[in-house]
Amino acid sequence: MAKNDLIGGALWEKYSDKVSDRMNHPKYMGEISEEEAAAKGARLIVADFGADSCGDAVRLYWMVDPKTDVIIDSKYKSFGCGTAIASSDITAEMCIGKTVDEAVKITNIDVEKALRDEPGTPAVPPQKMHCSVMAYDVIKKAASLYKNVDMSIFEEEEIVCECARVSLSTIKEVIKINDLKSVEEITQFTKAGAFCKSCIKPGGHEERKFYLEDILSDTRAEMERDRLNSSSNVATFAEMTLIQKHSKVDKAINETIMPILNADGGSVEVVDMKEVDGHTDIYISYKGACAGCAASRTGTFEVIADTLRKKVDESIRVHIL
Repeated sequence: MAKNDLIGGALWEKYSDKVSDRMNHPKYMGEISEEEAAAKGARLIVADFGADSCGDAVRLYWMVDPKTDVIIDSKYKSFGCGTAIASSDITAEMCIGKTVDEAVKITNIDVEKALRDEPGTPAVPPQKMHCSVMAYDVIKKAASLYKNVDMSIFEEEEIVCECARVSLSTIKEVIKINDLKSVEEITQFTKAGAFCKSCIKPGGHEERKFYLEDILSDTRAEMERDRLNSSSNVATFAEMTLIQKHSKVDKAINETIMPILNADGGSVEVVDMKEVDGHTDIYISYKGACAGCAASRTGTFEVIADTLRKKVDESIRVHIL
């Protein structure tokens, strides 16, 4: 059956040839029996998982070597659409040869990318990304059964975008680090909201606990509060200790004055600093070519004094030793 016969209309162009091939010719659809597993000295794991949003469900079979935790065979049964079949088929294939711990690291993005014809072209339309998420989740369910632990142990963070498996902490961190100001920028940096778009704002394909619009607004507000708190906590030059003032003055000299003096073979150092009647008196000493230069007490001196007043504080007075 042709891909456009399966899907219909222009939508067929949004599905990769690999998806079509897995729909029509699945390689790992089937079951593994207890007898088959026992014959190979393996443990059989049967995991079920369903997607409430669309009614699709998948049953994943693993044949696991208990000595090495390696998945030596994997099959599935899919109760859903063609995309669910394709995603489940490639998922079963990706599990074989991996340990259980390695398999649980397979993400839905890995599944979707494995179905692409071209690296930069999605294998399915956005509203079908949940099928690869379901395939990813059934792996976690199988791993939890094998290890006899709760499935939630494999989900360490709050997931905002189920399609791209992007966590709340990741989105907030990316907004702060890159000073993002729009949902479009968040999508560009993280892929969150690029597929079914349910996580962008209420009213989408699925109801979500967190939405990108709210996260952006809350994070921007948090950033502004941090900025204001940081500004209010910064000591003024007058409030600094002499050691702090010395450090600030040295920084200004090294960044703006030293390069000029060094170019002519000279330099300058701060020898002493005193607080006098509301002023900070700085005593400098010239080194190298500047020590005997006539301009050191005229033009060069004025540049140093003016720079420190502008870059550091107006209360500064410069003296030459």
